[in-house]
Amino acid sequence: MTLPTSRFKPPPEHLIAIKRPLLVLCLLTLLIFIGTVGFRFVKGTNWLESLYLSVITLTTLGCRDPAEDSRTMLFVVLYLCMGLGLFSYSLFTLGQSLLDPQFRLFWKQRRMLNRIESMNNHHIVCGFGRMGRTICDYLHRRKKPFVVIDPDESSLEARCRQMNWTYIVGDATDDVHLRQAGIERAQALASVLPSDADNTYVVLSARMLNNKMQIVARASDEKAIEKIERAGATRVISPFSSGGVKMARFMINPSVESFVEVADQHDSDLELVEVLVTEQSSLAGKKLSETRFAERGIMILAIRRASGQRLLPPPGQTVLSPGDNLFAFGHAERMAALIEECGHLGAID
Repeated sequence: MTLPTSRFKPPPEHLIAIKRPLLVLCLLTLLIFIGTVGFRFVKGTNWLESLYLSVITLTTLGCRDPAEDSRTMLFVVLYLCMGLGLFSYSLFTLGQSLLDPQFRLFWKQRRMLNRIESMNNHHIVCGFGRMGRTICDYLHRRKKPFVVIDPDESSLEARCRQMNWTYIVGDATDDVHLRQAGIERAQALASVLPSDADNTYVVLSARMLNNKMQIVARASDEKAIEKIERAGATRVISPFSSGGVKMARFMINPSVESFVEVADQHDSDLELVEVLVTEQSSLAGKKLSETRFAERGIMILAIRRASGQRLLPPPGQTVLSPGDNLFAFGHAERMAALIEECGHLGAID
């Protein structure tokens, strides 16, 4: 049974920061209540006037003398002796609590969780190092909703608040933080923590919490790739080997590699997407040549059948069937229209 993200369980240090001002407010309420009842009893005033006398006596405002007889004088003396010290202590403690970093962090997390609850089919980035920031920048440029999880609050504050990114301060290896990030509703997760062991654990936890999502993980050691894949990762990326292959491509075919990077440029609206042909799609049962994709500015680079067969490049007589994944390239606006026509974003096995 999964827990909804709204069931926010703050850590112990946050609970202490929350309970302190609540206890102080309860104490202040109790003091004012005692004073109100006391003035009502000794002076016979109505409840509103009794409350007024209680507040001005406790705060020492002295707008008027509440004591008109010896009995009232005695009550005021006892009330001030009991309440003035507690009132001063309460104000000091309340101010100290409001300035407590843990108290402010609690409310920031609450606001973030409220924002996350409205997200669906979003992305989760575990780790906010150099690779994590690169992923977030890319998702931001593509206007994809995402949540960042990282224990370094200062690093998150410096970047995420400036860009208005959603983030959670915490350990991604903890299932609680994954649930808070809405993993049950997420479309994909990237685990780019510094440790291969932590990435393996995050992948394993994420796969158990959502067995349909796409999971991409980083592996700093080539030996860890197989283990992370067995834990449930859809893809495992080694930055060093991937970077080396990219450099080799530049050496051999620099123009081709530069063309591939066009879609990833900040000011480019070109996209390379994978879309799934569903049974309800208007494309199901049509030949590729009948779709007139080329006339619409859409280039179909490859087709992957439900059986796993890959057609690259696909011939024009290929009949599109439900379950086929189309790898398409074109302008973002036309890619959005293609996704709507096909019925669903593609899923990489």
